[in-house]
Amino acid sequence: MSWTGLVWTLVRTDFKVRYHGSWGGFVWALAKPITMFVMLMAVFSFLFASDPTYKLNLIIGLFLWDFFAEGTKSGLGSLDAKRFLLTKARCPSWIIVVTSISNAVITLSVFIVIIIAFLILVGRAPSPTAAAWFLVYAFGLVLIVLGFSLASSALFLRYRDLNQVWDLMIQVGFFISPIIYPIQILPERFHIYLYLWAPTAVIEFSRAVLVRGVVPTLRGDAFLAAAVAASLLVGALVFRRLAPRAAEYL
Repeated sequence: MSWTGLVWTLVRTDFKVRYHGSWGGFVWALAKPITMFVMLMAVFSFLFASDPTYKLNLIIGLFLWDFFAEGTKSGLGSLDAKRFLLTKARCPSWIIVVTSISNAVITLSVFIVIIIAFLILVGRAPSPTAAAWFLVYAFGLVLIVLGFSLASSALFLRYRDLNQVWDLMIQVGFFISPIIYPIQILPERFHIYLYLWAPTAVIEFSRAVLVRGVVPTLRGDAFLAAAVAASLLVGALVFRRLAPRAAEYL
């Protein structure tokens, strides 16, 4: 079997396993961020009643964050979850990691279609340029998650507490990213620290092009591109160093 055929088989299998026997099926993947949106909107919308775009900003931030959290968690435990493919079958370990985030990518893709369709229906249709930039930023987030997954999946086989550490980081990171609050409420001198957390740039840039119709500065895009490249490079280097000995730690 070619590696493309193997990728398709693993993606299809993961999708079927995850939603097999579930009446709601794939709908449940969208239910979590939607439910969170309704709850947070009910609690915080009155605090930002003066911002007519708050609801749009909130739903964009929540779906992008949900992909980041879900994708990194799946990627971190991917090699351990598919250990039988490493010990009993000849399967390139990187394929296991790449396909582990497929369900999260599918959910993100559906969200992209939904949010653009919704903006069109409410009369806030993004321009083709804005929509294209949004796709670029979403793809950048996918690559960031992939880079993290490559490194963390190999490290997790040695350091079993890594999943607990990352769960804690995800909880803290939700509040570091400006999801439930506009970044403008913080003094500008603190913004740089929030942008060191990779999801912040993707969320803010996506809101800028979709909601405000403004393309971020070249400097901002260069910063995000550097973060994506760094994530992939570090992830690939760590994975290349540790993955060949993965079977020894299973």
